[in-house]
Amino acid sequence: GQTFHRAMMRSAASLTYEQAQAADEGRLDAQTDPLAGPLADLFACYRALTKARARRAPLDLDLPEREIVLSDAGRVTSVAFKERVDAHKLVEECMVLANVAAAETLREKGRPLLYRVHEEPSPDKLEGLRQVARETGLVLAKGQVLHTRHLNRLLAQAEGTEFDEMINMATLRSMTQAYYAPQNFGHFGLALREYAHFTSPIRRYADLIVHRALISAHGWGDDGLSAWDVEHLEDTAKAISEAERRSMTAERDTNDRYLAAYLSERMGAEFAGRISGVARFGVFVKLDETGADGLVPIRSIGAEYFRHDPEAQSLTGERTGATIQIGQRVLVKLAEAEPITGGLMLELLEVEGDALPVSRGGPSRGGPKRKAVKAKRKATKLARKSRRKG
Repeated sequence: GQTFHRAMMRSAASLTYEQAQAADEGRLDAQTDPLAGPLADLFACYRALTKARARRAPLDLDLPEREIVLSDAGRVTSVAFKERVDAHKLVEECMVLANVAAAETLREKGRPLLYRVHEEPSPDKLEGLRQVARETGLVLAKGQVLHTRHLNRLLAQAEGTEFDEMINMATLRSMTQAYYAPQNFGHFGLALREYAHFTSPIRRYADLIVHRALISAHGWGDDGLSAWDVEHLEDTAKAISEAERRSMTAERDTNDRYLAAYLSERMGAEFAGRISGVARFGVFVKLDETGADGLVPIRSIGAEYFRHDPEAQSLTGERTGATIQIGQRVLVKLAEAEPITGGLMLELLEVEGDALPVSRGGPSRGGPKRKAVKAKRKATKLARKSRRKG
């Protein structure tokens, strides 16, 4: 069981993740040395929680977090991927535990709250993921009630292979968008029957609602949920779910624009990457170095007409039979970068190490800037539809 108290927390040590990780590895400093005992207990707690997590088998995605570093003048100075260590996971597991405890307590007391809901993927999204898996030689079994462990088996097949990141991204894109609701429909990704957001009331309104629900449930004051709040929980849930989606879109668009600005100084440079999507109008490529996504317009590919197969996510040359498909390693040249839209236009040079004949028109015929903006808008709309997640 668990108990809740109305209290204030003072962050006395204010350690960084790196300091806590170093302490766990035996590298104590002047700040962590006096805290060696409590830190050891925390990491022991984390390791016990990971055993419980393994039994629960939540979705085990491994997606590196990109870090864009800005100068004081607001210019991008570097783009890198953050290393995720046990100290990060420790905090995450403790937060999940606290969120579950809040949901359980309010349910046991018969009090209304906002649940964090994540429903299972739709059949269409799952079929799309199976297709991606097939194209990379992996398998996601059919004809069964889907559980997270089935997806984890697919992720395990991809782990350590050249398709690792692509399968993780495809799995993420197959997920439904998480949302808030007064009704409990469970959390598929975390493999939990009930879940709420409780740990971040200073930055998420849903957490503040849960805090106020706990205040009401325990009779701790008159600043809990009012009758009006309870009556309008459905409207509140809808409003903050929509606000979250807008925020996520704004974050993605901002990152795209920063990356385009950063890469605009490297026009004509060549980059290694992987095909992450194939559409009727072109090929999406994720660049290894920065994780940026760019578009190779179909009009610029090769010196022949390519037929698009949406089922196989591939393009096939009408004259040579050359196939361009999702998952292939490619070498591309940066043809255009538009910081205003965040669009990157690429020229395809090599597919799986083989050079591609250059088209007579080239990647920039027909007015590149106008077409780049139009293609970016189209590509962004398609990408938003395909990568919604909770």
